Amino acid sequence: MKLLLAGGGTGGHLFPAIAVAEQLRREEPHSEILFVGTERGLEFRLLPKLGWPLQTIEMSGFAGLSFTKRILALGRLVRGLGQARRILGEFRPDLIVGVGGYASVPVLLAAKLTGVPFMIHEQNAWPGLANRLFGRWAKRICLSFSEAGRAFHGGITVMTGNPVRSAIESCPETAPEPPCLLVFGCSHGARSINRTLLAALPYLRSWQGRLQILHQSGERDFAEVQDGYAAQGWTDCEVKPFIDDMGSAYARASLVVCRAGATTLAELAACGRPAILIPYPHAAGNHQSSNAQALVARGAALMFEEHNLQPEQLAGVVSELLRERNTLQQMAAAAKSQAQLGAAQRLLDECRAVVAESY
Repeated sequence: MKLLLAGGGTGGHLFPAIAVAEQLRREEPHSEILFVGTERGLEFRLLPKLGWPLQTIEMSGFAGLSFTKRILALGRLVRGLGQARRILGEFRPDLIVGVGGYASVPVLLAAKLTGVPFMIHEQNAWPGLANRLFGRWAKRICLSFSEAGRAFHGGITVMTGNPVRSAIESCPETAPEPPCLLVFGCSHGARSINRTLLAALPYLRSWQGRLQILHQSGERDFAEVQDGYAAQGWTDCEVKPFIDDMGSAYARASLVVCRAGATTLAELAACGRPAILIPYPHAAGNHQSSNAQALVARGAALMFEEHNLQPEQLAGVVSELLRERNTLQQMAAAAKSQAQLGAAQRLLDECRAVVAESY
């Protein structure tokens, strides 16, 4: 199969696409796979490191822009459409899978105009604009949450779950000792989480020497976070701008403090890791809070709204959970019970069905 994966921008869109590519490469070693994204997105930095081919187009989002900037964005869309048509003509894919994000728009529009079949995968309970727009023409709409189906009137929806990378699906059930706290926001970091965690360190002083911390800070806050740990004498920590190997990070983690994007929650479930969730407050439709409630309701996580969370409160919850190993184990088991393992395989099965229908 010649498969083109379009979209990205954030890890939430990109990582499911990588999981599907990994699955196809395992099953069909001679398959041809191409990612299409932008130079602004995470894909531009990460995919070459992982050895996946990437071509880039011009495109940017529209949300929150002024009228003048929207006109400029329309110009980028026109240029991106021309670039996408050229890529489709050169690569000649059997199928395109749009994974969301503004980078998918020119590619799916080019596919519609040239008759190349395409599917979309929606990670969230409420679909993003790009997927809502192109769902009416997609051969399949693969869902991670059944609730997302209400946005796609007349489309062929299939519940596949949210694909996670193979290293995460094979994560060991229990973390090693000493305990490790894994902290991260989105793929670009989360300043509020970074600063709240640093402010919580004085209240975690009794854990110094007994607790490891692995903290993904994002590029912009890396120096501030690294200096913050050093200033408080917290040496048993590892701060990284971005964690490339999340499989190993989850394997080390006894407890996770993170956002509540759909892909993050799928990874927590696949690994069976208990979490303290701090939803991104500006997510469209407040969908991260909705996402988080699914794990909270099943006892797999605790959730705190960002505007209410205080450093002392966060430290108290972390300390209590780390002391109560039975509670952590129960939360881990509850998270694991929500795992939708095999989602990449199910999505790939739909890909093959669409290709077969197209010939």
